[in-house]
Amino acid sequence: MATKDNLYVQSLARGLDLLEAFASTGGPLSLGELANLTGLDRSASQRLAHTLVLKGYLEKADGGRGLVLGKEILARTFDFLRNSTLIERATPILEELQKETGERVDLSLFDDVHIIYALRRQSKRQTYYATLIGRRIPTFCSSGGRAMLSKLDDAQVDDILSRSTLTPLTTKTETDLLRIKEKIEEARSRNFAVAEEESLLGELALASAVLDRDGRPLGAVHIAGSCSDWTKAAFVRRFSPLAIEAARALGGR
Repeated sequence: MATKDNLYVQSLARGLDLLEAFASTGGPLSLGELANLTGLDRSASQRLAHTLVLKGYLEKADGGRGLVLGKEILARTFDFLRNSTLIERATPILEELQKETGERVDLSLFDDVHIIYALRRQSKRQTYYATLIGRRIPTFCSSGGRAMLSKLDDAQVDDILSRSTLTPLTTKTETDLLRIKEKIEEARSRNFAVAEEESLLGELALASAVLDRDGRPLGAVHIAGSCSDWTKAAFVRRFSPLAIEAARALGGR
């Protein structure tokens, strides 16, 4: 990414681009594939990859064919989680919430056009990749994202939506801007948002925003269940008060 920022270190950015290339694949990448995905030439990719291997952020794949992310990535994830007071406070609250609901509960963090799941308490029915810490999904189509957007003013919402890529995650994902804004407005009035099969088919999810002491969204508490077990109305009636209560308990610090 080109920038006129005099403090921007392009070589560091290129190394991070190399790591971020793995978001597009579920398997090992060759040097040629890394070069194609990042737009770097093969020589630069080789030097950067070699450095990242030495630092532990990349490793050779089993069989020596290609590279995969290294275990140092997990170590930095640990550092982030260990130093987050929000996640520390949320852990016992979500543990109790999961016991009370019997459904999956999550804490997501606000990250502009995306939300990132930082804490997840699973139930008995799960799709593996969809329940991992660090999963990033678009703000516009997630219950937590809309709950957080509802705490921003209209100009901020319009800015985030204008920079969002409205690509559907499922056949049920709402991508019409007018309908998305209506759902955000609905969340403003109810203090929670609902997404029905918009990020994962067969899943109902609702969320309430966690706010800082100035009323800005930090994250959201989610409760997710199966469409085969719940109607939308029954799910909302049963769980929306619990999500709101948990989010309020975490906010305002």
